[in-house]
Amino acid sequence: MRFSLYIAKRYLFSKSDNNAINIISIIAALGVIAATFALFVVLSVFSGLKDFSLSFTNAYDPDLKVLPAKGKKITLNDQQYHEVLEISGVKKASQVIEEKVLLQFKDKSSPAIFKAVDSNFLKTNQLNKQLVYGEWFGDGLYQVVMGSRLQRDLSVGIRDYSGLLNIYVPKPGKGQILDISSAFEKASTSVVGIFSVNDELDQNYVIGDINIARELLTFKDHHISAIELKLDEKADIEAITTSLNEIIEEDIIVKDRIALNDSLYKMLNTENLAVYLIFTLVLIIALFNVIGSITMAILDKRHDLKLLKNIGATKNQIVSIFFLQGSLMSILGGFIGLILGFILVLLQLKFSFIMFTERLPYPVKIEWQNFVLVIITITVLGALASRIAAARVKKLL
Repeated sequence: MRFSLYIAKRYLFSKSDNNAINIISIIAALGVIAATFALFVVLSVFSGLKDFSLSFTNAYDPDLKVLPAKGKKITLNDQQYHEVLEISGVKKASQVIEEKVLLQFKDKSSPAIFKAVDSNFLKTNQLNKQLVYGEWFGDGLYQVVMGSRLQRDLSVGIRDYSGLLNIYVPKPGKGQILDISSAFEKASTSVVGIFSVNDELDQNYVIGDINIARELLTFKDHHISAIELKLDEKADIEAITTSLNEIIEEDIIVKDRIALNDSLYKMLNTENLAVYLIFTLVLIIALFNVIGSITMAILDKRHDLKLLKNIGATKNQIVSIFFLQGSLMSILGGFIGLILGFILVLLQLKFSFIMFTERLPYPVKIEWQNFVLVIITITVLGALASRIAAARVKKLL
C-alpha cells in the first residue's frame, strides 16, 4: 500500500507532458471543491433557517405538555399539583384551560381558541416577549392578549373601551333552545396586548386569565384542560412521564416540544433531506470529472504501467495507484471546499453581509453534524468514483 500511495501522490502532484490532461485534472479538482463548498454552505444555511423557524414555536410551546387521553378535562387537586412540582427535573408548572369560542367586537365576529392560563404561564415560556403592541394582562383581571391576524380581522384596538371584546361559549345541556341569548355563556374583556408568533397562533388564539374560563365553562377549581411544564436542561423526560402517570390518576398523554409540532418537524426534516440529496447529486456530477481525469491519466501513463509491471508490481498494486490518486483528489478537493465553506459561514455569522430583511441577517448555523455528513459523503462518493475509473487499468495490463 505504501508503494501504491507513493506513486499515486507523485502522479497527483506532478504535471503531465500533455497539457490537456493537466487542464482536465484542474477542472476536476475545482469541481469537487465547488460542489463540497456548496453542500456545506447550503446545509449550514438550512440549519440556521431551521433554528429560526423553531424559535417562534419555542417561544410559545412548553418543554412538556400533559393532555387528557379522553375528553377535555384533567382532574388535578392542590396536592397533586404540588407533587408535580416536586418531580425531579420540573422547574415550573402552569395550569391551562383551552376551549373553542366565538369572539365578537362591535359588529364583527370570529371563531377562535381561548387559552386561559394561570400566573405561572410566563414562567414556562416566553410568549410575553412576542408582544408587538401593548402589555401582558394582569392576574385575575378581565383582560386578554390576542394574535395579530385575529386582531386585524376583528379591528380590535388595544384598551379600546368604546367596545369590549365579548367571548361566547355554548352552555352545556340538552333540550330545545327557545332563546338564543340563553344558549351561550358570555364574558366581556379588554384587549391589552397583541402577539405575533406564527400564522396558526396569530389567526386563532386569544389568551386570558384562567378564572375567566372557569366562569365561562363552569369548570371546578381542580378541573383543567392541560398542564404545561418547564424542565431543567438535563431533565429525564421518560422518568418525568412515568411520575406524571403515577400522580395523575386519569389517562393522560405527555407530549414534548417535538410531538407538539410534529408536522413542522417532519416538514423541516423532509426539506433537509431533499436539499442534501439535490446537492449530493451535484457532487456526483462533479465526480464524473474525477473519473474522466483518472481515465485520461491511465491512458497517459500506459507506458509506465508496463514498467511498473516489469519491476514486480502486481495488478492489484497498479489498480490501487489510480484508485488512491482519485481518492486523494476527491478528499483534498473536499477538504479545501469544506474549509472555504466554513470560512464563508463564519463570516456571515460575524459580519452579516447577506441580509434576509433590512434588519435580519440571513440565518446560518455551524453544526458538527454537517462537517461529518459532508466528509462521509465526499469520502464514500470519491472512493466509488475512483474505483470505477481505476478498474479500467485491468484492460491495459
